[in-house]
Amino acid sequence: MAGGLAALLDDIAAMARLAAASIDDVGAAAGRASMKATGVVVDDTAVTPRYITGIEPKDELPIIKRIAIGSLRNKVIFILPVILLLSQFLPWLLAPLLIVGGTYLCFEGAEKLWEAVSGHHPDVPAVAADEVGVDPEKKKDEVVSGAVRTDFILSSEIMVIALKEVEKESLVSRAAILLVVALLITALVYGVVALIVKMDDVGLHMSRRESGASRAIGRGLVAGMPKLLAALSTIGIVAMLWVGGHIVLTQLDELGVHGPYGVVHHLEEQVHHAVHGPLGGVLAWLTNTALSALVGVVLGAIVVTVVHLVKKARGGGHEAPAH
Repeated sequence: MAGGLAALLDDIAAMARLAAASIDDVGAAAGRASMKATGVVVDDTAVTPRYITGIEPKDELPIIKRIAIGSLRNKVIFILPVILLLSQFLPWLLAPLLIVGGTYLCFEGAEKLWEAVSGHHPDVPAVAADEVGVDPEKKKDEVVSGAVRTDFILSSEIMVIALKEVEKESLVSRAAILLVVALLITALVYGVVALIVKMDDVGLHMSRRESGASRAIGRGLVAGMPKLLAALSTIGIVAMLWVGGHIVLTQLDELGVHGPYGVVHHLEEQVHHAVHGPLGGVLAWLTNTALSALVGVVLGAIVVTVVHLVKKARGGGHEAPAH
């Protein structure tokens, strides 16, 4: 009896170790998959704060919370089951889906680039404190729904990129890893967004303290936040073009269209061989990144032009940009 109990305890301990190892494996795989989606995450983080523009400070964090919940709902309820079923029964569709998503990112980046050059900026829904005759709750709902719709595209791209990193795992492992990715990415993106949005309030509070150092740091935060938001906007555009172009190149290569990515990879290798040491690796990566972004600009410009021409033909758009 004692021997049987000892054996049972040994079996339980072994199962616990196996479960712990599995959890570690899931966490490690989720971390790797999340890193592959970094460019889209940067874009998601950069895009979201613009929806908070014009909102009263007391409403900022509640609205960010609602957007974060909507983002998690997008990932877990809608996107995750669909891409898991595709990976199980129609895995050949993942590469074309990534190409479509990458093309959309190129379009978004090129559109924002065009807006910066042309000076035309689409209206962003905002809840201004002095709006008259507008239901504030309705405007908040519009802000949240608009942000969640934008998030759906970016979240889809994040989840498919993550899935491609773990597609050889079992279905259960893929589901567990992607669930961790969804939770991790959502917490990271909207935690950073909340920190960015409220940083000027923190700076204002610090600027009123008696300590000279606190006042100096507070004033620096208040003065620096507009610059940080502007920098994030630029980083977001670059990230969309680079990530979108890179996704399209690599997935075309996976589908057998080797020429475009072959040229980029060849030039990357040439730079790596020409410059020895760590600097060579950095310059090679920058070469790949710059060429991917260039592909993103060209592809995005084509899509932007087509979209603007279609809008113009329908009588509802602006002049097509000349790229």
